[in-house]
Amino acid sequence: MRRFILAALVVLAVAVGAPVALAGSPHFVTAEATRSGNTLTVSGKEAGLGNEAQVHIVVNATAQCINKGEKHPKAGNKESVSASGQFPVQNGKAEFSLSLTATFQPECAPPMTVEFTNVKLEDTTNGVTANLPGTF
Repeated sequence: MRRFILAALVVLAVAVGAPVALAGSPHFVTAEATRSGNTLTVSGKEAGLGNEAQVHIVVNATAQCINKGEKHPKAGNKESVSASGQFPVQNGKAEFSLSLTATFQPECAPPMTVEFTNVKLEDTTNGVTANLPGTF
């Protein structure tokens, strides 16, 4: 009877501990942002992923319409933008690329330009976040 109980406890411990061991250590390896007009594209790679088939990536940023005197906008010329997507995991890694487009009313037209700040990257599947410093 003791052997049966001991064997059952070992099987239970392995079954409970196995998902934790397979979870890995998710982290962003690379992340970069580039701006073209009113669109910000954030691309990169996440590694240390476990057995999940895909990850859900979200990018949030603040878009600002800056005048040629480089003055920061009033509330009407600033908006929060975001994009999200599902990306496949292969060999414990996922590559991603998301684009965010700012739309202003009235339009942010030359000589004014759009700048993106406070760019935050998040893998909501694993609870991993990263901030991209700077202005784009």
